[in-house]
Amino acid sequence: MILYPAIDIRGGKAVRLTHGRFDAETVYHDDPLEAAKSWVEAGARYLHVVDLDGAKAGAPASLDHLGRIVAETGVPVQYGGGLRTAGAVRDALRAGAERVIVGTAALRDVDFLDEIVAAFGPRVVVSVDVRGGKIATAGWTEVTDMPAADAFGHLHARGVVSFIYTDADRDGALEGPSLDDVRAIATAVRGHFLYAGGVGDLDHLRALRDLRQVNLSGVIVGKALYERRFTIAEAQAALG
Repeated sequence: MILYPAIDIRGGKAVRLTHGRFDAETVYHDDPLEAAKSWVEAGARYLHVVDLDGAKAGAPASLDHLGRIVAETGVPVQYGGGLRTAGAVRDALRAGAERVIVGTAALRDVDFLDEIVAAFGPRVVVSVDVRGGKIATAGWTEVTDMPAADAFGHLHARGVVSFIYTDADRDGALEGPSLDDVRAIATAVRGHFLYAGGVGDLDHLRALRDLRQVNLSGVIVGKALYERRFTIAEAQAALG
């Protein structure tokens, strides 16, 4: 499995939120490029970048930071936040993203989803954010009646093969994943997915590895790395 260090950008800084709450923010770097360089210098081979301002505004707001990160680190970057039109997706790819992450817009607007999947195929990743087993929308502030498994089935039927499963109830809490939930999601996903939410120590990473789910291809980690719970090298070894 691949480790994806997370860089969340808000107000031009690298931050982390707890449970997605904008009033529960910690600033870790004044420049997101500093965070990106630190992870790559420590051995990271991929990066996960989220434009929180873009997610809130509904249009990307950090493409300049994306371009700088791609140019100065030289590693593949997946980028999301505010990508709700085909034009915005195209702009992110032109700015250097290897893959683009779209969220609930993919579930609400099938025409948008069909257009970007037809144009960009496997470079499109759909992030499925879940609270209590149901799809969470609007920055995780609203929970729908749609079970997560149904969402994955719907998206796969439209041609999506790459996903992120985020356990919003655990995000930023450092208390570890629900292995039963991850196992259930692995059964529902046709294609491959990354896990995000609550990883706080190396045992959490080893537990995800030991699930032996062939379609679980990576783990996104943020706060635990920033707070030096473990190093990039230790995390990669735990997942290896």
